[in-house]
Parts: sequence; C-alpha cells; structure tokens
Amino acid sequence: MGRVIRAQRKGAGGIFKSRNRTRKGPAKLRALDFAEKHGYLKGIVKDIIHDPGRGAPLAKVAFRDPYKYKKRSELFIAAEGMYTGQFLYCGKKANLQIGNILPVGQMPEGTMVCNLEEKTGDRGALARTSGNYAIIVSHNPDTGKSRVKLPSGNKKLIPSANRAMVGIVAGGGRIDKPLLKAGRAYHKYKVKRNSWPKVRGVCMNPVEHPHGGGNHQHIGKASTVNRYKSHGRKVGLIAARRTGRLRGTRVVKDE
Repeated sequence: MGRVIRAQRKGAGGIFKSRNRTRKGPAKLRALDFAEKHGYLKGIVKDIIHDPGRGAPLAKVAFRDPYKYKKRSELFIAAEGMYTGQFLYCGKKANLQIGNILPVGQMPEGTMVCNLEEKTGDRGALARTSGNYAIIVSHNPDTGKSRVKLPSGNKKLIPSANRAMVGIVAGGGRIDKPLLKAGRAYHKYKVKRNSWPKVRGVCMNPVEHPHGGGNHQHIGKASTVNRYKSHGRKVGLIAARRTGRLRGTRVVKDE
C-alpha cells in the first residue's frame, strides 16, 4: 500500500485552499435586467484597482439603480484603454466602444470582446485573463446563435443574447517577462494557492509516487494513464488523446 499522493491530498482542501482573504471580490457583469435587455444604462468608472492573485486589473463602476433611489457599485474586469472618469454603457442599445457591454448579436463580425458570457445571464465566463480576447466570427439570426473564436483557438456557438465587453482585457504581455528567480515565483503563488514548488514524481520513492524509485530518474512505465484508474495511480498524462511535441501550424476548421 503506497502513500496518499499529492493529487489525492488536494481534494480535501486543507493547506491547498485558495488564498482569498485580500481579494477584492468576484468580477462579474451586471445582473441582467429589463434596462439592459431593451435599452442601456450609463455607469462611471470610479477606480481601477489591482486584485491580488489576478493578472488583470479590475474597474469599479458606479451605476444608478434603475428601480430604487440608490447607487450600485459593480466590479468589472478592466478592458485595455479604460480610465477613471470614463462613462460606460451597458445594454442592447449601447454604442460599440471600448469598455461598453452589449449582446454579442448587436456587434459586427470581427469585433474583439472579453468577459464573454457562456450561458445567457451568467455574468461573464470566457476570455477573462490579462491580454485575452475572443473574436466574433459570424451570426445566425434564424437560430439566434453566434459563433465566436475563443483564446484557445476553438470556435464555439453561443446564444446571440449573451453579453460581452468590447475590447481586450488589460494587463496583456504579463507572461512575456520571465520570472527569473524563485522569489518571484514564490510571491506569485503565495497569493494564489499552494501549487508551487512542485516536486517531480520521478525523484520520489516508490512508496510516495507511481513514478518513484529506480536507479536513474525515469518513469519506468507509460506516462499516459487510463481515465478510470484509481486516484493514487492517476499521474502523468491522464486520458491523453495524443502525446509529444505539437508540430506544424494549427489548422482551425471553419465549420
């Protein structure tokens, strides 16, 4: 009987929970209401702030409540080119300007968008990390669906009523600069979660990891592993469709 491996220990949480004490809050679009479905609302960018553990900056946007006499503060992922004091418009009738939020079906093909809803009203799920964006490929008015190209290169069919923010996420080029030293990686992951440093399985003992042991550091068995293996064996390339280096240019089929 071997030891409980790291992947199994992560499931229980404990020391592997996310570090979220200093986070500024969930970054979401406005809750979908009548005003956004049929007209537009005007908000003002009050502040652009750093959110610990997130590569992209956040924008604090103040809206007037459409139903009560009060202000509503929202936390959006900032698009590149946003500034404090900027007026933002959310809704079906909003203009196509950086930072504005409108349904995908109202935007022309080729528009770069971010913080895109996967399901209508989920308040933003796709293309949210720094420098990322999705491209609107085509619309089908008959079915009420739109095709978008995601940051991965995949094309996805989503309802045209799904909202998105115009522009690309701010903070791009973050990974162009190498971390260079262990101290920077330490601080990067200290505020995210306990996922660094990672000890390799091949340098462990056989009791601690399926890849451990042997007189040279080698796996000693296939690195690919069945999807239905027991949890203590699921290490390496789990249910891999293919292995090896990706060669040549990727061809994305237009469906």
